[in-house]
Amino acid sequence: MRDFIARPEHGIVWISGASSGIGRALALKLAGEGYKVAVTARSHEKLVELQAEVSGLSGSIVVLDGDVTDAEDMEHAMASIEYEHGTLAMAILNADLCLPVHAEDLNRADFERTFAVNLSGVVNCLLPAIRHMKAKGQGQIAIISSVAGYGGVPTGAAYGATKAALINMAESLKFDLDKMGIRIQLVSPGFVDMPAMRKNALLTAEPLSPDEAARQIAAGLKSQAFEIAFPKRFTTMMKLARLLPYSAYFALVNRVTGWRERPSLTDHHPVTPHPAE
Repeated sequence: MRDFIARPEHGIVWISGASSGIGRALALKLAGEGYKVAVTARSHEKLVELQAEVSGLSGSIVVLDGDVTDAEDMEHAMASIEYEHGTLAMAILNADLCLPVHAEDLNRADFERTFAVNLSGVVNCLLPAIRHMKAKGQGQIAIISSVAGYGGVPTGAAYGATKAALINMAESLKFDLDKMGIRIQLVSPGFVDMPAMRKNALLTAEPLSPDEAARQIAAGLKSQAFEIAFPKRFTTMMKLARLLPYSAYFALVNRVTGWRERPSLTDHHPVTPHPAE
């Protein structure tokens, strides 16, 4: 039996974090393929601008304001889809925040903000989406993770931790969702050209454009694959590196990033004082 693949006639696609980057590009891509796309983000103005761009396309965009870190907002967004716009056929959980973390200057707020958006934000969308799809007996969910979740890298203590958690979450949920007729996929992009990602230690090659990432994801959503990972060579190398013994893994990452040779953060400016100091 083949897994459910959402088509435009099945209902609405919901994309969180759609005001910029991959989410925005994917909303335009799917609208161009005839899907009705509900988009969520905190910036109403950017979502309205996005909605205006689909004029003339075969699909459409519905603006649903909301903050993924607010569970009640996401419940309201799901209720709006269900009672005003129709059946939710696919949810693409994409909201994302990347804050570099340096051990020389750890900041609790960086961890809390990253976890709230990247991890709790996914859960806040996931729960109402699954509840709706369970009642319908079918649905498709895509969780946007990252190759940063494959293994620890410099500056990735907060971001990578959330992406590793999303990988485990998607793998674990698949066992039960398969029995419910709900298809879940994991999306693991390489580095995409967004302002926050330009500071990533592993960004040693030209990053993908959001449009190219959207093209790859849109194609993967129509496949039977559990994981949509791209570019293939880079993501495969990252997976293989994680199979190395720790001594070899740390040596490889240090060599690829040149991290050991980089000056310490404290060599440039003093660290932020702890609130108790």
